[in-house]
Amino acid sequence: MRKDVENELLKYRWEVNLLNKSELARRMNCSRQTINSKLNKQKDSKAKEKRIYSSKLDEFKDLIETKVEKYACSAMSIYLLLKDKYGYTGGYSTVARYVSSFKQTQKVKVTIRFETTPGYQAQIDWKEKIELVDMHNAPYTINIFLMTLGYSRMKFVKLTFDRTQATLFECITSAFEFFGGTTDEILFDNMKTVVDHAKSDFSNVVINEKFSQFAKDAGFIVRACRAFRPETKGKVEILAKIMNRLKAFNGEFSTQADLVEIVDNMNISLNSEIVQCINQRPIDRFKKEKNTLTPVNIDILKPYFIRQKEYKVSNESMITYKGKKYSVPTAYIGKYVTVTEGDSTIYIYYITNFICSYDTLIDCFLNYKEEHYKEILSKSAYGNKTDKELDAIIKQNLQHLDNLWID
Repeated sequence: MRKDVENELLKYRWEVNLLNKSELARRMNCSRQTINSKLNKQKDSKAKEKRIYSSKLDEFKDLIETKVEKYACSAMSIYLLLKDKYGYTGGYSTVARYVSSFKQTQKVKVTIRFETTPGYQAQIDWKEKIELVDMHNAPYTINIFLMTLGYSRMKFVKLTFDRTQATLFECITSAFEFFGGTTDEILFDNMKTVVDHAKSDFSNVVINEKFSQFAKDAGFIVRACRAFRPETKGKVEILAKIMNRLKAFNGEFSTQADLVEIVDNMNISLNSEIVQCINQRPIDRFKKEKNTLTPVNIDILKPYFIRQKEYKVSNESMITYKGKKYSVPTAYIGKYVTVTEGDSTIYIYYITNFICSYDTLIDCFLNYKEEHYKEILSKSAYGNKTDKELDAIIKQNLQHLDNLWID
């Protein structure tokens, strides 16, 4: 192959119409037939380069991709929109082919994006309402909490009888103890215990306040899986399907404790099985991922799921605890707070947010923080008083009320 002739002809591209083929052959030390062949090849190549195909859909492709990517619109709904609003004159099949092609492309991108590095991501979901019967034919309805580490595919599964937020917190905390830490982010489905559905729409997911605080205390970022995109949490979806193995245990257990043991043993077994897509056992691959996990303070997370007695804040902006009253800011009137007691101190929390603390060694019936007392007075008949006047009222009350303590 005279590749050198092709390259030389490109140099003479401005002269080939002025020089005859015999002159070109002489300059390049080849036959006239070779020149003729190479020129025809270049001509065909240029013709192909100029052959640009256009479609009636071209001007609408960006709009179509936005509707599919952001709003999960169907091909038919997009077609009707283009036809009725944007004057599209092509057929539905053209739109449908493009939508299908775009979705496939996005699936490939998503799959690549979620093949994560060690310690970066975990995925969480539930296997809900599995119906089983024991050896006495007594029915059980159970749920399985599922968590998978993205890199190693190390798994944690836990049997539960409900899917409340407190149970979710407890399961996640147990998973952190099992793995020895948390990943940078955790991907969830749009479960109501994680997402505030009242404030969310398809394109804007809002994480509920309590779960957001839990994530902050644990040290991970919450990622909510987009609707109609189950492939983004494919690792945990696969685990959910594997849980169908539990059906084989129908009639094979006699107590709830037996069932818990079956699930715990299955967890050990799953982590020792070779995962086809990585051709490794999770327990082996986890050796590399374990050291990349972020340690978690488990004690901080326990109040999220250990049920504590709650105390309602009265209209006086106070709670009654063990026969004494303690003030909180007026913003908490009507809300419920919890109390944790130390050696000589009580700590008052709203959800998990610390409000204030009091010394329990002080033997007074009415206990106020000075800033709370001022705020309470300013919202009462003393609302027109200055700070100086309020200070005088506080001083006077301290002198005349024996059962009053202001910190």
